Amino acid sequence: MALSTYEEEPEETLAPTPTKRLRWATQRLKGGKGSRKRGSILGRLNHRGSQNSEKKRDSGGGDSMGTDLGGIQEEPNEDEDEKPLDSEDGGQGPRKVYFNVPLPPDAVDEDGNPIAQYRRNKIRTAKYTPISFIPKNIWYQFHNIANVYFLFLIILAFFSIFGASNPGLNAVPLIVIVFITAVKDAIEDYRRTILDIELNNSPVHRLLDWNNVNISDDNISLWRRFKKATSRGMVTVWKKLTRAKKDLPGKQYADQALDEPRESFETRQTRRTSAFSAHTQRTSFESAREDIQMTPVPSPLPRTDGLQLPEHDRPKTAFSYEGGGAPAAKNFGSLINPNFKAPGKARFHQDYWKNVKVGDFVRIYNDDQIPADVVILSTSDPDGACYVETKNLDGETNLKVRHALRSGRKIKHARDCEKTQFTIESEAPQPNLYQYSGVTRWTQYSSKNPDSQGEEMVEPISINNLLLRGCNLRNTDWVLGVVIFTGFDTKIMMNAGITPSKRSRIARELNWNVIYNFIILFIMCFLSGLIQGITWSEGNNSIEYFEFGSIGGKPSLDGFITFWAAVILFQNLVPISLYISLEIIKTCQAFFIYSDIEMYYEKIDYPCTPKSWNISDDLGQIEYIFSDKTGTLTQNVMEFKKASINGVPYGEAYTEAQAGMQKRQGIDVEKEGARAREEIAQARAKMILEIRKLHDNPYLHDDELTFVAPDFIADLSGATGKEQQQANAEFMLALALCHTVISETIPGDPPRIEFKAQSPDEAALVATARDVGYTVLGNSPDGIRLNIMGEERTFKVLNTLEFNSTRKRMSAIIRMPDNKIILYCKGADSIIYSRLKRGEQSELRRTTAEHLEMFAREGLRTLCIAQKELDEEEYQNWNREHEIAAAAIQDREDKLEACSDLIERDLTLLGGTAIEDRLQEGVPDTIALLADAGIKLWVLTGDKVETAINIGFSCNLLNNDMELIVFKIEDEQISSAEEELDKHLATFNMTGSDEELAAARKTHEPPAPTHAIVIDGDSLKLVLDEQLRQKFLLLCKQCKSVLCCRVSPAQKAAVVSMVKSGLDVMTLSVGDGANDVAMIQEADVGVGIAGEEGRQAVMSADYAIGQFRFLQRLVLVHGRWSYRRLAETIANFFYKNIVWTFTIFWYQIFCNFDMTYLYDYTYILLFNLAFTSLPIIFMGVLDQDVSDKVSLAVPQLYRRGIERLEWTQTKFWLYMIDGLYQSVICFFIAYCLFYRGNAVTDNGLNIDDRERFGIYVGPAAVIAINAYILLNTYRWDWLMVLLVSISILLVWFWTGVYSAFKSSEYFYESAAQVFGQPSFWAITSLSVILSLMPRFCIKFVQKIYFPYDVDIVREQVRQGKFAYLDVGDSPEDSMSKESTTSSDIAKPSKHTYYPSVDEDQRPIYPPSVQTVTTHNARSQMGSDGTDFTRHRTSIEQPPIRPSMDRPRPSFDRMRASMDRIRPSFEQSNDFTSAALLTRLESSHSFGPIRSRRSDVGR
Repeated sequence: MALSTYEEEPEETLAPTPTKRLRWATQRLKGGKGSRKRGSILGRLNHRGSQNSEKKRDSGGGDSMGTDLGGIQEEPNEDEDEKPLDSEDGGQGPRKVYFNVPLPPDAVDEDGNPIAQYRRNKIRTAKYTPISFIPKNIWYQFHNIANVYFLFLIILAFFSIFGASNPGLNAVPLIVIVFITAVKDAIEDYRRTILDIELNNSPVHRLLDWNNVNISDDNISLWRRFKKATSRGMVTVWKKLTRAKKDLPGKQYADQALDEPRESFETRQTRRTSAFSAHTQRTSFESAREDIQMTPVPSPLPRTDGLQLPEHDRPKTAFSYEGGGAPAAKNFGSLINPNFKAPGKARFHQDYWKNVKVGDFVRIYNDDQIPADVVILSTSDPDGACYVETKNLDGETNLKVRHALRSGRKIKHARDCEKTQFTIESEAPQPNLYQYSGVTRWTQYSSKNPDSQGEEMVEPISINNLLLRGCNLRNTDWVLGVVIFTGFDTKIMMNAGITPSKRSRIARELNWNVIYNFIILFIMCFLSGLIQGITWSEGNNSIEYFEFGSIGGKPSLDGFITFWAAVILFQNLVPISLYISLEIIKTCQAFFIYSDIEMYYEKIDYPCTPKSWNISDDLGQIEYIFSDKTGTLTQNVMEFKKASINGVPYGEAYTEAQAGMQKRQGIDVEKEGARAREEIAQARAKMILEIRKLHDNPYLHDDELTFVAPDFIADLSGATGKEQQQANAEFMLALALCHTVISETIPGDPPRIEFKAQSPDEAALVATARDVGYTVLGNSPDGIRLNIMGEERTFKVLNTLEFNSTRKRMSAIIRMPDNKIILYCKGADSIIYSRLKRGEQSELRRTTAEHLEMFAREGLRTLCIAQKELDEEEYQNWNREHEIAAAAIQDREDKLEACSDLIERDLTLLGGTAIEDRLQEGVPDTIALLADAGIKLWVLTGDKVETAINIGFSCNLLNNDMELIVFKIEDEQISSAEEELDKHLATFNMTGSDEELAAARKTHEPPAPTHAIVIDGDSLKLVLDEQLRQKFLLLCKQCKSVLCCRVSPAQKAAVVSMVKSGLDVMTLSVGDGANDVAMIQEADVGVGIAGEEGRQAVMSADYAIGQFRFLQRLVLVHGRWSYRRLAETIANFFYKNIVWTFTIFWYQIFCNFDMTYLYDYTYILLFNLAFTSLPIIFMGVLDQDVSDKVSLAVPQLYRRGIERLEWTQTKFWLYMIDGLYQSVICFFIAYCLFYRGNAVTDNGLNIDDRERFGIYVGPAAVIAINAYILLNTYRWDWLMVLLVSISILLVWFWTGVYSAFKSSEYFYESAAQVFGQPSFWAITSLSVILSLMPRFCIKFVQKIYFPYDVDIVREQVRQGKFAYLDVGDSPEDSMSKESTTSSDIAKPSKHTYYPSVDEDQRPIYPPSVQTVTTHNARSQMGSDGTDFTRHRTSIEQPPIRPSMDRPRPSFDRMRASMDRIRPSFEQSNDFTSAALLTRLESSHSFGPIRSRRSDVGR
């Protein structure tokens, strides 16, 4: 709406006023304590929770449309609000964008160029450019202190005074590791660069040949020109080099697996490749009538010849049903200045995304991705509506509606864009996806009176008028808009952030071990320098006869030089080869994870993809997993299963929850499931046959039928009387009319109709109506078109009152063909029941409530349907009030909700529905397996409390024996929350003290399965307060499961941080949407589900998997292997370097620490490079204690990782001591041979010189080290034994070959001389045996008398107790074969639950559930509360109470399960869902304010 002055604008921005389809889902709702400013979704924790769903949609403008442009609270480190528009950071403060309006003098510099410099739309996520790679990468690598240390040693070695014989060779290891790391970084960055190029060169249609005054094309820096020239040159050279090469087989698959599935905002190309490719002229019906010149582009879908303009299938807003635009009395103005003389040269032309600039006009077509944040001026819909898919932002594939500015809807052509004159005042770029505040200003002139003075006009801009970068346009032919934010200023890029650099826990702890070795090295070097200096100072000793004077000239300087010479000689004590080996090992581990065919998801062609290669060992220490629900545990695929109509239950289904209930009753669920599935298959075939007899529905596809109810079709045909026939027809008509679904007709024989909805539940309802003959064909100017049993009818939609989480219902007011006005309403059962007409339908209410409770127990999400007939006068009076509320400036949402509340009363109940939200394949089995491994799973979801509880029971997180603690702090006071915490802690005899926290950090045992916690976002905000956080953490530690519902992304991250830092445990977060990014980045390991939705979680994750079930293999197999391998490798690495270095150190005792080399210098160079490298690397890459199948069959083996027993400081020191012992053995055994001076050979020549004595020590040490590594290796296969043998033989081979050349100088012919001595072989054998004897004996005693779990399991494997794993399918195979849902034949889960009701927690679509807030929930859950679960009155199954009128297998099966636990509703002492609903009368006492207060943030 255009307003006269900017200062008078409302606190809430205004959506298009006359549109009667109310977008509560995209409107900001106030809390009970007044308006609250909302900070960044990723940077704010203590803000008010939203009332919306998991993928939150708080839209609406800012809280203030005043000069502060919404009062947006930026991130704490951003101070953009204080910066002027022309700030030097590129104009990142509040901005003012001009369109065909000259810039004012204060906005240009002396050269006439704009002062404000906006960021380019070109995105670079890569770290490097071709120019900066070498210096920048080297700079990053030398941030590693180890690399700096080794560089320092190389520099020292170049000074001959320190005794290094070959400084060039000293530099080789460091050069190798820097080069290998650089190559790895280059490969990773190259992939990012390719994605950047692909995205930046995506096509978009931009207005050219007009003057965008906001930017200056000439202002390009010399550095940028140099970079562009360099990049072009390198690209040209690369193309020439690779021109003749062909793609390798599998390259496309590999590239797709690593990169293409990240089909998020940064990767997806639009479908048009060129403006000159084959195409059809694309026009909307409105633009066709106006003969609009459209830019020729190919259609996204093939169109058949003769296809008519989509005159009747065009999606429209509800207001268009009244056949016109806005009321004539309201003047919204137009941004077009009819008196402005435009050159007429402008045109839309295809261009690249990277060339889009702030202030540009862009035209976006159906299915295109949005290139920048764009303010919508006009769309192909005359009401200015368009639909966007936001899966790249929030993981949802559901469509959202956005509206064009009222003042811009006449802008359709390039010539119209030229004639506009306006400015947009915008807030600063900020990351809140659900909030935007801006305003457009223009002067309205009259075309009839050009000389008249114009009127200043203003229209607010909210998030409803903004298309965000990364979204996809759907079901809209075209959108024309102006760019307001580009590049890294766009909301999605500001939310993308920088993925934090993660280091594994072992790598962090390794720093301390390196420091310990530094200390040991310092002590050794200090002693060497001290003793050397003292020896020189004493004089009159042998050193005076063998040395030609002091190097330093005085003892102190001699000691100083000796200190640094010792640093070079003993440098292996802090081995650079360790870092090289760890890089190789972790790279190989990542490759094996990527190559694991068991984690390959064929449906989307996606393997498990490691994004971070250096934290694979963290996967083996995970104690807490934090999971999103929707799209992660569930498929987010809804299927209509059952219904209750006029008191008659319909539908056959066998759900996981139902199977779980029967399993606990001792029923054989395999047989029962097979029988049920056979019955359902027969019923399906019968129903399809009956439908075809009743009406040959061309839109019914047999394989897509989910509502299996042949008795429904019989009743619909009148088999049981007129009353039920009419009730069934009215029910399906309500489903077909009360929705906001957009239908799409896909040509074919037969044609296919698909539905796009803001909620998958809604699409399932409309699809079921279609299947039984009530097909939504589409919208028309007159209303909504239905095909009812072959007859096409049109119904006029007068108003649509949409769903939000406060109302928990939606309504549609329809003018029927007979001119009656009917209000159809669907919503949560408690909401609908409270609005039914008093004193009527008592029996129907009771029966329907009973049916709904049974549906809910089956794990189905329930919903009630009702209607009300309105007389003409009542409707017209209400409609006037409604239009006034819709046009209100202040408190618009409150007034609309109050107005809707008035009409949605005195309803007549029609029935209820039940929808199944299918779990992903294998979720219950995976969760059970992870629990057996000792891993605790928490669910952090933005979904409703009841839905989360329902899924908790279905997937083994909750069971009927648990006491469910539901935190719901009504008064939102910290004191109240503290009382609740203290009360529940008291049940565990705890107070929340520091001592209890210290004890909790030490214990890693899983809690007893007796309690579970459910908490919503508002209550979570309170308990995360600094005062209560510790108590809440300790309470959660005592509970088997924790479900956090209605939580924001920031709260998810806060919960992860609380557990990670509070309990000092390893955490893993798994999610699939942008709202999961915060917790994925906060956890030690982040896993993204690369499903069929958005990819932003994958982009921010450390590992990407296709399905949740792959998590078990990633963690329990690869994680455990990687952790154990790496722990053993590092310990053995420190051991072998201690052995080698200390043999040199012992030698210094006998040469006054003058740093004489014991070994030939080639020995020192090749020790880590060749003699001992392969066995220890392959130990880290290939060693297996048990196979993958055994790892999954015995998940308890994982608990050593949780307790961190594989790598401890005790283990480190034991290996160091062992190495020290072996160095003593290897040196002094050989020393004992020589110390009496009798080392004369048979030819009379001695071999007691330094070089030959080194051969007595060196090979023995190498053999002992390699044999020691083999002794610590579990898997002795041919490859490992071969590598150890080669490494041992290599030292003899090198000694023989190298000493054969005279260039070896003093080493010449030493091999022949030493190897020919029997004493050498005797000393070597004795040294090896004595070195390995302690380790062998300790291992023998440990494995025989103190075996670990893995030792016992390995013995059982040898006994053949796990042979069945190799004969049958793998656990994943068997699981995937058995684990499906009722439509796919589901494997039953273990648990279900028995719900009751809480009126304030009623969902619209999930099942009706109440959990008890503060006391024992066992009785409320339906078990016999007398003796907990141990009491059973009878082991015999009570007789089934069959339906009296006809066989209803599914209904009777469920009734039997209910009767087994609770004989009847009447005998129950519980205030059950059915009991509550039957007593619930219409209640008008509460209004929008109360309901909003109690439901906010839930």
